[in-house]
Amino acid sequence: MRSLFTSESVTEGHPDKVCDQMSDVVLDAVLARDTRGRVACEALVTRGIIYVAGEISTGSYVEIPKLARSLLKDIGYDDPACGFDYESCGVITAIQEQSPDIAMGVDTGGAGDQGLMFGYACNQTKELMPLPITLSHKLVRRLTHVRKEGILRYLRPDGKSQVTIEYEGRIPKRIDTIIIGAHHTKDAKTERLREDVRKLVIDYIVPKDMVDKNTKVLINATGRFEVGGPVADTGVTGRKIMVDTYGGWARHGGGCFSGKDPSKVDRSATYMARYIAKNVVAAGLADECEIQLAYCIGVAEPVSVAVDTHGTSKVSEEKISAAIRDIFSLTPKGIIDSLRLLRPIYRNTASYGHFGREEEGFPWEEADKADELKKLLK
Repeated sequence: MRSLFTSESVTEGHPDKVCDQMSDVVLDAVLARDTRGRVACEALVTRGIIYVAGEISTGSYVEIPKLARSLLKDIGYDDPACGFDYESCGVITAIQEQSPDIAMGVDTGGAGDQGLMFGYACNQTKELMPLPITLSHKLVRRLTHVRKEGILRYLRPDGKSQVTIEYEGRIPKRIDTIIIGAHHTKDAKTERLREDVRKLVIDYIVPKDMVDKNTKVLINATGRFEVGGPVADTGVTGRKIMVDTYGGWARHGGGCFSGKDPSKVDRSATYMARYIAKNVVAAGLADECEIQLAYCIGVAEPVSVAVDTHGTSKVSEEKISAAIRDIFSLTPKGIIDSLRLLRPIYRNTASYGHFGREEEGFPWEEADKADELKKLLK
């Protein structure tokens, strides 16, 4: 049976992603000075102002306004003509300490909250990720690259991509539609922009054998994307969760990730679930694998571990589940230690997806347990 599936991604200059990065920049700054710090940091950005609020308990001091301005400059909001820039925007903070009721459970090694988390992997791509979200991420990363490198000087920081794949069953066959929204300066010519983005972004990224005469390409479909970023849209931390995970192809758990220290299982256990699922697929035990972990606040061990291979497993899901409990440490402390999560690695996770990343600083993307899984289940 043929069907279509679509995923989207956004650039680091998208207002929601600005907020995710702001939250994680604060987290990185705390962890760099105090690995025992507790952080739950939220941000909101709109025309001319960025708000940073949340609960932070640490013995160190973090200069949040300075961090905010440095982040905005790095993203590329450095031109007053854009309507929003790092030098003139206001920064408002509202920070309090973490609740002692939460600390009672977390400080003894329990989970920082109740919740359910999902991890997923499949063999559609070499990154063991679904193809639509993988291509969507690569397109906006390339869009940002040609902007920051000065290849297309008329581009501005905001932007979006969307990719629709035609499947036969669960197998990707062709690209049906590619959509790009590219934020630009006032003097940018629409037809020139479309030609440049097609040649330097889409053709650079998209596999030629997945494109045919019926593939539709839409670039700045309204004709103009001159007004963008926080001037056009208010951004909030945690509002692009499908972009953060699997583009809607697999399930998402109960919360977002950015701004949360790894004692919060919303974040750390989701990373562990991806790590487990990727190793199961890398071991050849299944063509795809979805893991669900669930926790109770203050309790260390998960209340459930569920495995769903969508009928593709080479051994029983019950055996895979038992092997997971034998091989992987699933307590908050065990997850933090095994994935080395008490490091300032989080700003880079906050745009272009938390999964399917091959660069340094994404230990949950390693497949170093695949051989151990194969030996235990052969």
